[in-house]
Amino acid sequence: MAHDIDCWKCGASLAAMALPFGRQERCKACGTDLHCCRLCAHYDPRAYQQCRESTVEEVRNKERANFCDHYTPVAGTFKGTDTAADAARSELDKLFGN
Repeated sequence: MAHDIDCWKCGASLAAMALPFGRQERCKACGTDLHCCRLCAHYDPRAYQQCRESTVEEVRNKERANFCDHYTPVAGTFKGTDTAADAARSELDKLFGN
């Protein structure tokens, strides 16, 4: 079944990979784990334990593979880089000679 899920870390398309992602699956572009909280529909940095599912055991590292049974991969997790902040940082570096 086709899907439009991208890697949460690099934004590479994962459409060629079958769902659900297994615990050992990694992004072919950057090698990051795919069965992790950062790619899950329940992940919410503002929620208790950063998860909207109230019955899960705590997963401390949200960027590493885990055994969560509630894992549901979702599109739209890639946030990209903040180019405005990068440009401002670059200007400050030039100003202060770093």
